[in-house]
Amino acid sequence: MSFAYLLLSHGSRDRRPEIAMQQLARLVCHKLPQNHNSVNSEYLVGTAALEMSSQPLHEQIQRFAKRAFGDACDGLRLRNPPQNANRLKIVPLFLLPGVHVMTDIPAEVALAQQAIGEDIIIELQPYLGSHPNLEKLLTRQIATIKAEAWILLAHGSRRPGSQETVEAMAARLGAMAAYWAGPPSLESRVKELVTAGDREIGILPYFLFAGGITDAIATSIEALKLQFSAVNFQLAQPLGVSAELAELIWDLTDR
Repeated sequence: MSFAYLLLSHGSRDRRPEIAMQQLARLVCHKLPQNHNSVNSEYLVGTAALEMSSQPLHEQIQRFAKRAFGDACDGLRLRNPPQNANRLKIVPLFLLPGVHVMTDIPAEVALAQQAIGEDIIIELQPYLGSHPNLEKLLTRQIATIKAEAWILLAHGSRRPGSQETVEAMAARLGAMAAYWAGPPSLESRVKELVTAGDREIGILPYFLFAGGITDAIATSIEALKLQFSAVNFQLAQPLGVSAELAELIWDLTDR
């Protein structure tokens, strides 16, 4: 039995997240057991994007499976007993259990499994935001920044109940939750804190990598500085590529 690993992101028109995903894949590749052939290990950890890609996700999965396992993914014709089938583990690098995680990705995985056949079993792993140690990485992002109050700014989701995980994470960090794509907004949260008397406000973007949205967040904070001239705003960095993040991802491949 062989294993391969596919790291799945949302996708972006901005090149920075794609570059970061490639860097992260290389770090995860270093986690492969020593008995893997080092020459071929680069083919066993790959990346894919749900959106903004030239191919739909199920076709990206098929392409990666063929690269990782070769002839084993040619179709429905079995070459091995199912119990010895190769395993392709897909890790969604998403922070919220929104529509993409709960509906779109499983549907694309099912299409890929149908096309690949039974020689390769696709296993959809838990999404990144469900890892209990993610809080430690976020704490590290804000450890060196002085602030009286924090706002955890997430993208948001239209799926009911998906924001509960953000609220829980914000509570553990001692922060207020806000959303880029829905209420409560960053501005409304800032107004609440200013009314309460806070003058040192930190904003932690609950995003994987720098990109178009984090640039827009920085621009919006410049506007807030003009609106609230007596307030000192501090913008933390998104999670970014790190050995610690790669460790969390590797842990999710075994859950």
